[in-house]
Amino acid sequence: MKLDVARLESFVISKMSETRIPGLSIAVLKDGEVVYQRGFGYRDLESALPATPRTVYGVGSITKTVTAIAVMQLVERGLLSLDDPAERYLGFELRVKGKPVTIHHLLTHTSGIPALGYAEALIRGLLGVAESWLPAAKPDDVVAFVRGASAWATHEPGERFFYLNEGYVLLGRIVEKVSGLPYEEYVRKNILEPAGMDRSYFSREEVERDPDVAAPYLNTRRGLRRSRFPFGVSSDGGMFSNVLDLLRLASLLINRGRVGGTELLSRESVREMEKEHARLPYTLFGGEAYGYGLVVYPRFLGGYRLVGHSGSVLVYTGFYGYIASEGLAVAVLSNTSGYPPSAVGMYALALALGRDPDELPFVRTERLLRRLEGRYEGYQGTIAFTVRRMGDFLVLEYSDEAVERRLPLVPEELREDYAVFWTAEMGARVRVEFYVDGDRVYMLYERYKLVKRG
Repeated sequence: MKLDVARLESFVISKMSETRIPGLSIAVLKDGEVVYQRGFGYRDLESALPATPRTVYGVGSITKTVTAIAVMQLVERGLLSLDDPAERYLGFELRVKGKPVTIHHLLTHTSGIPALGYAEALIRGLLGVAESWLPAAKPDDVVAFVRGASAWATHEPGERFFYLNEGYVLLGRIVEKVSGLPYEEYVRKNILEPAGMDRSYFSREEVERDPDVAAPYLNTRRGLRRSRFPFGVSSDGGMFSNVLDLLRLASLLINRGRVGGTELLSRESVREMEKEHARLPYTLFGGEAYGYGLVVYPRFLGGYRLVGHSGSVLVYTGFYGYIASEGLAVAVLSNTSGYPPSAVGMYALALALGRDPDELPFVRTERLLRRLEGRYEGYQGTIAFTVRRMGDFLVLEYSDEAVERRLPLVPEELREDYAVFWTAEMGARVRVEFYVDGDRVYMLYERYKLVKRG
């Protein structure tokens, strides 16, 4: 494998700059060896401390993989079954449309209950960026919040995917009930320590003792603001780790549950975790699905099976993913929200596979949308519009003393030489077309042809 390091690092720096990310760490694994590792920017802006490959960050929902492994270990030991009703271990009834929610349903986010928003309320309320407030200082508080949520359900268990953080909090409680150990202690003894993840933590005390921890930052409209981690998040997103430890987690799964000569998880359990149990309501490459604590991309760059998970607690974001057939893995962590770490990780994987990252759909889309931004003028400058990018959308703007228009443009078809968007005016659906010919771009909107001038 020959990784184009210069291209990768240029991409990372450009995205950090565009989206104001203070610090980012990344590492790539090939056939059991770390072939690339680096920290970019600052783990602590105020003290001008650089990020390193060993820098520790909150990993958010990447924790769900660890929770799923814990559950599968207990299944292997005969202490529970994937088909068991969750209520058997929780001490309260958990039924949707009269049917019991099982361990399998919680693992796959198919309980039928749409997201309850506990993590959003806890994180945003605690960090002071929203009016919502939920004092969930510990999992017991979340369990109390979840009681009665069955009435919020819209589908029977197993019918539909709804990403449910609360479901993984309940799984953490089930791990405690069945194992007789606190969730964090069980994970440390049975997963982290045997896997060599010696700088992965859950407690505030452990984090504060580590000398290389990234400071958390809110990325606001007014700039970066130093913040804090929302302790209280647990088995759904409460772990701290570093990219090298996350590669050890990936290695465990690539090696079908084995670390050296020790089996932490059976080959059959890993296969079950990687199954496409529930189709996701969005697609990037096609066929995306959720397994047990893992997102599956079965058509990554056409023919590779990419498995992994993203994570975000607003002030920390991350991604790790692996392609088992290639012995290849990547981990990316940063200390704010900005450019998605999953996009950085997939870019690195494309380079490691010897593929052109421009094949990635989000790279193509970003490049085309940037190409379409600018000022467009009609015949001899009689009328002018401005097109701006807003995420994966464009905004068409026109303003003078009498009229002001600001219309969102929703993409329908995107090609290198031609793009179609639609907007709505007076209840009617209106097409907006862009034609790209080298350096020349023009737009057809309503009765106008407009040429990009700048």
